[in-house]
Amino acid sequence: MSETSKNNGQKPSSETTHFGFRSVEATEKASLVRDVFDSVAERYDLMNDLMSLGIHRLWKRALINQLNPQPHMRLLDVGGGTGDIAFRFLDRGGGTVTVCDINQEMLNVGRDRALDSGRLSGLDWITGDAEKLPVADSSFDAYTIAFCIRNVTHIEAALSEARRVLKPGGRFLCLEFSRVVLPLLDKLYDTYSFRVLPVLGEAVTDDRDAYQYLAESIRQFPPQDDFAAMIGEAGLEQASYRNLSGGIAAIHSAWRI
Repeated sequence: MSETSKNNGQKPSSETTHFGFRSVEATEKASLVRDVFDSVAERYDLMNDLMSLGIHRLWKRALINQLNPQPHMRLLDVGGGTGDIAFRFLDRGGGTVTVCDINQEMLNVGRDRALDSGRLSGLDWITGDAEKLPVADSSFDAYTIAFCIRNVTHIEAALSEARRVLKPGGRFLCLEFSRVVLPLLDKLYDTYSFRVLPVLGEAVTDDRDAYQYLAESIRQFPPQDDFAAMIGEAGLEQASYRNLSGGIAAIHSAWRI
C-alpha cells in the first residue's frame, strides 16, 4: 500500500500507508497504533464485550475449537496482550503459550489478569513487533493472531514472519474483522460502526478517536478472498476461511508444509 511520487525533480516521497481513513508515513503507523491501545488498554476487554454484545467470546471459542489444543502444542499468540486467546488455549489443554504484543500496556493488563486468576505457569509474555518477531525459526506448533493483523503496517511482512516461526506442519489461524456478506446486515453494521462505536468508546474509555479508528481500520482490511490470497503468497499452504456472524468476522486458516 505504498506510494511514491516525483514532483518537479524532487526526491520521491517516503512510503505511506493508511491509519484508518488517513494516509500517514509508514514509519509513523506503529506508534499511532500503539497510542490507540495505550489509551484503551485498561478497558479493552470491557469494550470488546460491550461493542460486540459478548459475541467476540463465541468467535474466540470458534478459533480455539478450530485450533484443537493439545498437551504437546506450543503456541505463539501475536497481538494478544490481554491474554484472551492464551487463557482459552491453556484452559482447553494446550501446552505452553508465548504472548507477543508490541504494546506494553496491553501486556501489563494480561499479566495482571493471569496473576489474578492464578495462572502461574505455561505462559510467557514478550514485547515484539509482528513484522519482526523476537523468536527463533521453526519454533512453534501454532500461531494465532486475533483482531491485530489489520493494525500492522506491512501485512505481508507479518504473514512471512508467521511462516518463519512455525514448525513444518504448524498451524496458522487468524481471527479478524472482515466484510459482511449478508444483504441488509452490511448497512446496519456500517451504521452501528460509525455512529455507535465512537460514542460508546468515548463513554467507556474517554477516547472517541480510538474507536473511530477501529471502524475505519476494519474497512481498510482486505476482503476474505484477497486476504486468503495474501496468506498463500506468504508461503503458507491450504489457505481457507470461515465467516462468522455473516462475515462481520472471519477465521483464516493455513499450514506451514
